[in-house]
Amino acid sequence: MPLRFGDDVSTAETDYGTVLLDERASAYWELNPTATLVVRTLLGGGEEADAAAALVQEFDIDQAQALQDVEALVRQLRRSGLAS
Repeated sequence: MPLRFGDDVSTAETDYGTVLLDERASAYWELNPTATLVVRTLLGGGEEADAAAALVQEFDIDQAQALQDVEALVRQLRRSGLAS
């Protein structure tokens, strides 16, 4: 399922990753460069496997670990209510 942020979530890319503002909770979340790459891939229409492949290419990590990391990030974003 594609990733989509809620209407009350604003994003801003920085030199260090991406900052998310949850306007409902008045809370900021900071994504590191790895998470930023994952989110950018998913918001661009890619699947979780595509995001994992991007991590493998960019950071030279194991495919299985990359997929686990992507799944964990997506799960956390959805549980927090930031994304659907």
